[in-house]
Parts: sequence; C-alpha cells; structure tokens
Amino acid sequence: MTTQSEQDHRPVIVQKYGGSSLADPEMIHKVASRIIAKSEEGVDVVVVVSAMGDSTDELHALSKAVTKGATPDPREMDTLLSTGELVTSTLMAMALKARGHDAVSLSGPQAGIKTDAVHGSARIADIKTDRLRRELDKGRIVIVAGFQGLAESGDITTLGRGASDTTAVALAVATKAERCEIYTDVEGIYTTDPRLTDKARKLAEIGFQEMLEMAVLGAKMNPRSIELGLVYDMPIYVASSFSNETGTLIHGGEHTMEVRKVVTGIAVDRNVGKITVRGVIDRPGIAAGLLQPLADAGVSVDVIVQNTSSDGTTDFTFTTALASVEKAAEVIESDSTVEYAEVVTGSNLAKVSVVGTGMENAPGYAAKMFSTLSEVDVNIDMITTSEIRITTIIERDQVQKAVQALHDAFELEKTE
Repeated sequence: MTTQSEQDHRPVIVQKYGGSSLADPEMIHKVASRIIAKSEEGVDVVVVVSAMGDSTDELHALSKAVTKGATPDPREMDTLLSTGELVTSTLMAMALKARGHDAVSLSGPQAGIKTDAVHGSARIADIKTDRLRRELDKGRIVIVAGFQGLAESGDITTLGRGASDTTAVALAVATKAERCEIYTDVEGIYTTDPRLTDKARKLAEIGFQEMLEMAVLGAKMNPRSIELGLVYDMPIYVASSFSNETGTLIHGGEHTMEVRKVVTGIAVDRNVGKITVRGVIDRPGIAAGLLQPLADAGVSVDVIVQNTSSDGTTDFTFTTALASVEKAAEVIESDSTVEYAEVVTGSNLAKVSVVGTGMENAPGYAAKMFSTLSEVDVNIDMITTSEIRITTIIERDQVQKAVQALHDAFELEKTE
C-alpha cells in the first residue's frame, strides 16, 4: 500500500463502528461522544462507518423490487449499496461539527481506496493517503464510508458483506496507525458464543492465527480484516460500542496470555450444507471433474470426504454454505462430466471446531474432542483438521450440547 514518507505527525488511531451502533440519530451522537473522547487524547482519529441499522438489507430489497426478480446489474448494485455508508459518514460528520469538532466525511474513493474490478466482492489493491493526511493535518476527524472503493475503470466497487472491518484495518495499515479499534455489539472475542453456554469467557487477547481460524469458522469478525492484520502486524482491538467494558486485543506478539492454554476457543458455524455424490466411477480426475464446475460457478467448497467401495465406485461428499446447496446440486447435475448414480443434499448441519495454537505440538486433543462428543451422544458426520484446529460436522440441533461439553472438557472458563 502507498503511504506517506516519514514525517512528524501525531499518532493515528483508526476506529470502526458497525451498523447496529449507528441505527438512529441518538446512537450516532453516542458514538460521536466516543470519537471526541479519543480525539481529545492527543491522537489523529480516522473513523470507518457501516450503513445505519438494516439499511443495506433495505437497499437489497429495493433492488429486487425494481428488477422484479431479475438479477440486478453488478455495477449498478455496487453504486446503490455504497450509498448506505455515505449516509452514515455524512451524518456522523454533521454530528461532530454540531458539537464544535471539525470533521470531514469521505467516500471510499475520496479516501484513496483503490480496488480490483470484481463487483460485489472487490479486494483492496492500494490506498493513496494524500487526502487523508491533508485532512488530518488540518486537525480534522476524518469519517470514511466503509465497504467501498474505486476500480481503475472509475466505477464504484463494494468489498463484500461485513467488509467495513477490512476497510478499517487497511486504512490503519496505510496510515501507519498505532492500532485499529473495531466497535460492535459484542464486548470482545469469547471462548465461544455466549448464547450457547454461560461459561463462555471473554479473552483479554488472542493471536492472529487463532482469530483467523475462528473468523473463518463463524466467529463475529471478517476473516479478510484479520488476514490483513496478520500480514501487516496491525493490532486490532475489538470492543462494544454500548459499554465501556475492556475488549479483546488481537495481535501477533509472542507473549500472548492465552498461549498457555492449548485450546483457545470453540467456533460454531450453523451455515452448513452437505452434498453427497453417490456411485461415482472411481478413476483419476473425478475430484477435479466435480469441483471445477463448482468453482467456475462461484460455489465455495469446504470439508471434503471421499470413500471408495469394493465395486469400483466412490461416494464423494463435501460441505458448502447452506445457501449454496441447491446451486451446487444443480451445477453437478447439469455441468459435471463425471459419471455417478445420484446427488443427495443435506441441510440440518453445523460446524463445531476447537481452535488453539497450542495443539500444534500437543498430541491427544483430537481424541479428547471425539470422546467428549461421544459421551454426550453427539454423532460426528465429517471431520477436518489443520495445525491449529479440529473441525467436526454435526447435526445442527446438537450444537449447544456439543459446545457445552467441549467447553467443560477443555476448561475454557479458566484463564490458565
């Protein structure tokens, strides 16, 4: 990313506020108070905002209404959706000015955010910080509309749902901020979803690698923002905008408090569907023959299991996002060149994963996880692992029982 040459500037803090924190004028003023308090600490403040409340959903609904069910043009859709964050950023700047604090609102393009040309899920290519730096040097609080940028074609792009987190971390990197602060409707990162067990404990800190695994597996953070923090070693602080409780620091330091625990947390994802292709003729190339058409159709595949039978056929099973199950089945039935007997779908599934860097060199944790689930009569449908996590696919209605048992077995309510 393009950054300014080293100069004598005040420290920069980038803050991000989600839509639930900005749902109405009263909440905008409450957030403005937080921003002012941070500015008065003697730092330059850049604030990234999401669209107010459910306004992004409302814009989606409007697009469906005017297109009468047809797929909206991706370029026009990006331009439409970008307006939600523009409304919030301008209102926030107005609120700050009304309270005697100089502020300026910037769209993503005005803030120098350059992206590729993939409408709906663009990726940040570069950030030109000249305008940002000029505004900060004037003593202004800069409010940036999240979730958006500008392609080389000159068209507005959006970065994908929930990507205001990514905007904030990217701006923190580009401005060489001290850290990026993400304020949301939760008080930090917990050992697991507090709605599943009252023993869930808020973590004081967590490493980037563990947080990235948990985010990918369903924890409430955008995985791309964590990946950016990891690559550029940008600390990310996650806390609630509704209270003053201490949050969670996500960072790459070696002296992380939680590293003494082998398992850091339990991630849950209920957005899981399954496809089983039965009776596939077992020969080289079947995996590519099944998966390539899915990739071409934009269907992401997660856990994969292949079992070969004695009659020369195999059952090929994989998971995907629940919303993609029907599309995946249609693609296989219409585009696949692989011979098979039938396609079977499943939807009452969830992923439950234990995550922790301590598992890399500590044997026995998979066995402990599986025996714990067995003791509470939770059946495992599929299993996949990485160096720092073990993921099981189970029935969705067994999630709470599974999480409570695993949380107790690994004693995650304890700090060491």
